[in-house]
Parts: sequence; C-alpha cells; structure tokens
Amino acid sequence: MATPLSDSSLSPLRTVAVVGLGTMGTGIAEVLAKAGREVVGIDISEAQAAKCVAALEASTARGVERGRLTEQDRAEILARVRTSADLRAAADADLVIEVAPESYEVKQQIFRELDGIVRPETILATGTNALSVTRLAADSARPERVLGLHFFNPAPAMRLVEVVSSVLTAPAAVTAVTNLALDLGKEPVAVGDRPGFVADGLLFGYLNQAAAMYEAKYASREDIDAAMRLGCGLPMGPLALLDLIGVDTARTVLEAMYAASRDRLHAPAPILKQLSEAGLTGRKAGRGFYTYEAPGSGTVVRDALTPLEGGDLVPGREVRSVGVAGSGTMASGIAEVFAKAGFEVVLAARSEEKAQTAKARIGKSLARSVDKGRMTAEAAAETLDRITATGTYDDFADVDLAVEAVAEDLEVKRQLFAALDKVCKPGAVLATTTSSLPVVACARATSRPQDVIGMHFFNPAPAMKLVEVVRTVLTADDVHATVREVCGRIRKHAVDCGDRAGFIVNALLFPYLNNAIKMVQEHYATLDDIDAAMKLGGGYPMGPFELLDVVGLDVSLAIEKVLHREFRDPGLAPAPLLEHLVAAGCLGRKTGRGFREYAKR
Repeated sequence: MATPLSDSSLSPLRTVAVVGLGTMGTGIAEVLAKAGREVVGIDISEAQAAKCVAALEASTARGVERGRLTEQDRAEILARVRTSADLRAAADADLVIEVAPESYEVKQQIFRELDGIVRPETILATGTNALSVTRLAADSARPERVLGLHFFNPAPAMRLVEVVSSVLTAPAAVTAVTNLALDLGKEPVAVGDRPGFVADGLLFGYLNQAAAMYEAKYASREDIDAAMRLGCGLPMGPLALLDLIGVDTARTVLEAMYAASRDRLHAPAPILKQLSEAGLTGRKAGRGFYTYEAPGSGTVVRDALTPLEGGDLVPGREVRSVGVAGSGTMASGIAEVFAKAGFEVVLAARSEEKAQTAKARIGKSLARSVDKGRMTAEAAAETLDRITATGTYDDFADVDLAVEAVAEDLEVKRQLFAALDKVCKPGAVLATTTSSLPVVACARATSRPQDVIGMHFFNPAPAMKLVEVVRTVLTADDVHATVREVCGRIRKHAVDCGDRAGFIVNALLFPYLNNAIKMVQEHYATLDDIDAAMKLGGGYPMGPFELLDVVGLDVSLAIEKVLHREFRDPGLAPAPLLEHLVAAGCLGRKTGRGFREYAKR
C-alpha cells in the first residue's frame, strides 16, 4: 500500500538524482549543485557521465574567470556532484528528475526500476515536454508522487520551469517541487498535463507552420527567420530554432500534440519527417534547415540554398521623390523614414489640416531623437524641410514612388489606387502597406498592375527594421528590384514573399496568439502564467496577451478572420473569447480594457 502523502512527510529535497546526463540533464545538475543540493548524476553511458563532469568543470571555471564564483565556491559545487551508471545510486534521493530520451518505453522502464529503489516518500519527476505525465504516473507504484518538471535549455540560463500535475498528483508534491524551483532562482508555472504544456504547446505549433511555409516555397529560410526576428523581436528565427532544438525532437513533440489535439496546425509538416529520416536533424548533425561548420557547431556555412550576394540582376527604376498617402501613425512614420534617408517626401492626406497634423507628429518624433542625441538639431530641421504636407493627391504627380498607408479597408484602398493611377506619372511605382489585404486587388484598381507592389512596414516605422516586400503575379521584375533597392537606402531589411494573407509575420504570429487565447478559454492556464512562460521560456519580448492588448483586439480579430478565410483551416478559426471581448468593446490598451485592465490616461 502506498504511503499517504502529506506536507510533513516531505523532506526539503536536499538530495536530487538526475537521470540522463545529456545537455539538459547536465544543465539541471549544475543548477541544483549551485543552489546547494547534493546531486547524483546517473547515465548508462560512462562516457556521457564523464562529459557531464567535464562540462561542469568548464562552466564553473568560466564562473571564476568572470568573478561570479570564488575558487572555494567552485570546489564546493563540484564536490556536491557525483555520477554513476547504476540507477541504484538514486536510493537516497529526495527527488529524482528523469531527462531520458522522449520515449514512453524508456521512461516507463526507468520509473518501474525506481519504484523498487527509492524511498516511499521520494518524488519522481519527468522532464518530458511531449509525453503524457499521467500515463507515466499510472504505471508507477506511487502515482501520487509523479509529476512533470520541465526545465528549458540551457537550464542554467533559462528562468522558466513548468510544474506539471496529473489528475493523480498529490498537491504536497507540487508544493515541494515548486518551492525547490523558487529556491533555484527559477520562475515556476503550474500547468496541467497536455502535450507541450504551455510554452512548447504554443511554440511548436508556430515552428511547425514556419516549416510548412518554407516547404511550400512561399519564402526562403533566411527571409522567414529574419522576418520573425526583426518583425517580432524574437531572439532566433523559427527554422534556426528548429535546427537548435533538433528536427527529430520537434517532430516527436508535434506528433504527441497532434495525437492529443487532432488540430491540423500540429500535424508535423512533411519536411520534418523527410529531414529526420535523412539524418538531417539540425545543429547536432551538422545539417538541418541550414548547413553548419561541423556537427554541434552553431556556425552556419554557405550551401546550395544560400542566396547569391548582389541581389537582383534586374536594374531598378530611379527613385528620388516619394509620396506617402495617409495621416496616421504609420503614414507619418514612413514619411519620417524616407525623409531621414534624404528623399524628398510629399505627405498627402484627405485635408490640409490632417496632413499638417501628421507633419507636426514627425517634428515631435525628430525632436525626441535630438533630445536623445541620435541626431543633431540641424539634421532634424533638414529632414523636416524635405517633407511637404498637402491635402491633395494631385501633388503626387512627379513622385517616383507612391506609398499608401491609409485605413485597412479594401474598398478605401482600391479607391485610392484608382486615384493614384490617374495622378502619378507613367513608370511611378505604387506600393501598399497593407498587412492583411490582397495586394493584387489594389493593383487591379489601376491600369498598370505591373507597377503595384506591397511594402509592409512595421509599427513604429522609424524603429522597426523589417519591410515585407510583397509581389503579386502581375508585379514587374524591375518594380520588385526598385523596392529592394529603396529598402536598402532607407536602412530596412527587406524580405520577399508572395501575395497571400498575413504574408510571413502575421501568418505565423496570429495563429500563435489565437492558440494562447484558446488555452485561457479552456482554463488550462492563466494570462499571467502564459505570458511569463513565453517570455521566460521562449525569449519573447512580450507575452501573447500583452501583445494582443497593444496591437488591439479588433485588429487581431480582423487579421485572424482573414487568415481563416484564406486558408480554410478549422484551427485558424478565431477563438470565441476574442470575438466576445471585441463585441463587448474591450479592445486592449486603447480602450483601457482588453485581456487586462489599464489605468485611464
């Protein structure tokens, strides 16, 4: 009969066994030893155990060199770690953390053996990120003491730890490991048992869609990765991250998620299977989506898919003057960007007053740059002098490039393009900044669809480095070359993509945001826990709910509807909770309430 679990029966988890001494197990052992725990590292491979010890020696030596540890600290940390190839070394452990390969058979075998080795009160934790904690617990003699303890790689640096309860887990066990995580300097997040938990549950769906986008040849691997780094502020692009995680590992996680959810967004993209079966599993193999200097290296080297230096072979058209249509934040930001780069800019709005207000906004932005020492007062004055504000599009007659940044309404944009068609000189390039509407629909409103292209800037335009360059099936090669050249002159990173809903960034970003809303809707995790998980576990600059409230829930809903309508995937249907909040007028920061409430301005 299992020993009843109570708070009083729990030790303070002073001795911890770590089973599996790969990269993750080694990192966990280091974290535990630095926090004063006695650590027993166990691996069937003596070579792997020796590698773990060498890694700990090297890591602590770096700590001494950087002044974070004394030599005495280092000696004490290393003395707290011993290794073994025998699972019986875990006999005296208060907690066992298993980080063996992601296989039910392997993990169940370890848990069965541990049942006959450890004390009745010992807590057994699995480090899985894809397998069912409940299924592992059910096979244990003490299911109430089994839970998930999911660290993130690299464990010494990443602050997030997901504490995963099954329906069988005793609350006292959860409390004990949560307190341990806090003592380790980590941020524990309590989650239920479902594949991927919070962070990986959201992350791997996004990575899968990025792989599918690349497989469909919609955009190059370099452009997909650059778009998500520069457009969302992520530390790595999705394809580079898949190579780091391991393509085979990602496939395993996604298969587990798909088995549980049956959501097509989790069905592993075929390219993941193809790369895995070919042994091209990412950095560890020396090749995955990218090719690396050597197995285990993070240095990317050129291969047959690397873009040629020098860009477009087709010469672009000359651009000296630019017209910007609109009076909002995006229009004024784009006008500022062009003026700073030395272009003569005509800023046109529906009235002279609106145009002057937009120019005044640019003046304030330039003044802030002067105050922060980013430019001189003279340069700011010269920049503002290059901008002519006007209340009529007739003043676009001589511009070489016209960029519209008006309301995200197709009929409004079509009417504007029809007007530009009449006003702009032959050979002028006409660009739309739409983030979700078909560029070709704007092109068809003109008599020169070959001159129309998408230039999707990101807000705030002066700060954000990315521009998505969107070609339609009708866009001329020299128009595409012109916009690429212009992006270089205004110091923006251009990525190429085709004319379909969401382009690169929004097509990958908004399904991730929608899935986060579904987690809250299903009461799986709280807003705060999800935001914390993605910032701490994924390196995101903002959690999904922080971002949704900043973007605007109405804007987010509109983009999600466009994606659902274009791709017809049930998994892309907007979460009902988002629709309900928008219907209630809770649109985010701009209304003072969205997923959270904000102080009134």
